[in-house]
Amino acid sequence: MTLGCPELDAKVANWLQWDKNEKTRAEIEHLVAEKDVDGLTARMNGQLLFGTAGIRAPMQAGFARLNDLTIIQVTHGFARYLKQEFPGESRGVAIGFDGRHNSRRFAQLASNVFIKNGIKVFLFSEVAPTPVVSWAVIHLKCDAGLMITASHNPKEDNGYKAYWSNGAQIIGPHDVEIVKFKEIEPQPRDDYWDLSELENNPLLHSADVTIDPYFEAEKCNNYYHSINEKTPLKFTYSAFHGIGYHYSTRMLREFGFRDDHVFSVKEQQEPDPDFPTIPFPNPEEGRKVLSLSLKTADLNSSTVVLANDPDADRLQMAERQSPGEWYIFTGNEMGTLMTWWIWKNWRERNPDADLKNIYILNSAVSSQVVKTIAEKEGFQNDITLTGFKWMGNLGHDLTKKGKKVILAWEESIGFMPGHTLDKDGVSSAAIFAEMAAWLHENGKTLHTKLFEIYEEYGFHLVRSTYWIVPNPQVTKDLFASLRKDLQYPSKIGKDDVEFVRDLTIGYDNSQPGNKPLLPISTSSEMITFTLKNGSIATLRASGTEPKIKYYIELRTAPGKKQSDLKEVKKELEQLEKDVVETLLRPVHFGLIARK
Repeated sequence: MTLGCPELDAKVANWLQWDKNEKTRAEIEHLVAEKDVDGLTARMNGQLLFGTAGIRAPMQAGFARLNDLTIIQVTHGFARYLKQEFPGESRGVAIGFDGRHNSRRFAQLASNVFIKNGIKVFLFSEVAPTPVVSWAVIHLKCDAGLMITASHNPKEDNGYKAYWSNGAQIIGPHDVEIVKFKEIEPQPRDDYWDLSELENNPLLHSADVTIDPYFEAEKCNNYYHSINEKTPLKFTYSAFHGIGYHYSTRMLREFGFRDDHVFSVKEQQEPDPDFPTIPFPNPEEGRKVLSLSLKTADLNSSTVVLANDPDADRLQMAERQSPGEWYIFTGNEMGTLMTWWIWKNWRERNPDADLKNIYILNSAVSSQVVKTIAEKEGFQNDITLTGFKWMGNLGHDLTKKGKKVILAWEESIGFMPGHTLDKDGVSSAAIFAEMAAWLHENGKTLHTKLFEIYEEYGFHLVRSTYWIVPNPQVTKDLFASLRKDLQYPSKIGKDDVEFVRDLTIGYDNSQPGNKPLLPISTSSEMITFTLKNGSIATLRASGTEPKIKYYIELRTAPGKKQSDLKEVKKELEQLEKDVVETLLRPVHFGLIARK
């Protein structure tokens, strides 16, 4: 049966010939029988590419979806590329998986493909947090790593997160080359499908041997064990139906916290791929997804709530202010606290270190409070593009040069405070708990400490949201108008613009020769305006949705107190209004406000 499109017909024919999974074959056969050209086109057309956090897609049949066949194809490309880059004896690939539908099977299929190519595999026997897989690559000195996870995506999705030999997520050229090998040889070998001898294959090893060393390594940030043992504070923890419970509660125990002071949200404790108690499995969404955590905390008189996302690489935190009153921290606020804490403790233990070699990293769309603190304290701050694949690789490069990265973080509640080269919600949970215990011992709270930091270094308040664009051409026209003849806006409202960084065309007038330090990306739109008063506004086009996002940071001089917050927020609101009117111009471009 033909569908009237030779290219689509060929793809469907290949799918039906190559796919050995009866369920996904039946999906395509049904669409063919229904002559659903639109449905088949959506599933068959388009490449699976590595994005900010690997490949993510719905679990459906089709070459543009994640399923047994495409997992095998991508892994074949990965295996062929590894054999090219590491032609000697294989040092292996560490593989983990989360609790989503099909994750274990996808991990087994990937393991089988590597083994059939003569590459040994270290596979976790049960679900493991994403940061532990990064650690396994480092600890076992593997050539690469793989985590099957879609993190906080909807339950219909899954993902393929690849690591290089340094334990950081892959970046170019590795990501592009893996896809090239996949496309050159798309037809899977028959033996890739046969898992019958996988468990007994001599090339298959357990990655579980890395678990205990992971906990030992991450205790490097456990400074106040005796305070943790004695603290009267109680904590409520949620795994968000993911895989963090056994790891994060063990890490809290390793840091000295008593089991009877750590309460789990039982309904969300064990992996459940359907995420039944939350509308969206992302703790960053705030109160609407933390309601069960806050309720549980109220019942057991907890002071602090700690919530991992489903693969436990991110962490959300809330603190009780008074009975029934909870403050939910933003990622930037948590990053501010983490920066203060890691720096304070590291400096106290290394008073004579050369601060030219000490770094804290964060991303370009995160609060630049790190830069402000670094300028006063003397350590170094570098920023990267969005995503821990950039921070992890920069951290590795700096380490090779004799530098030391003591922390990296970004505003989407991701923190890299230890030995992994990816964000780690497990170690972060224990670090924030210890921070809370130490502050309580010293008569303070997390919330009050945040404002002490602002008083010392100046407020750094961030506002971010997005506008919907009616079509892709509008995005191009809007950004083109901002950079026309390199005559960028010189004012935003009443404030003068001092610097402009345009990573789409590679322009940054704060640098010699106007050449930016950050990598450019001609395929994505991103411009940052730095005002003379130190405030920042970044416009970025979403790579996956019809949106233009903006990130605004209002910076004030030191000395303002918590009582000044209302006044500072008014300044932020005015800056946001000026950014919308000066840069976005929604009426002119027909932009639609976020609901």
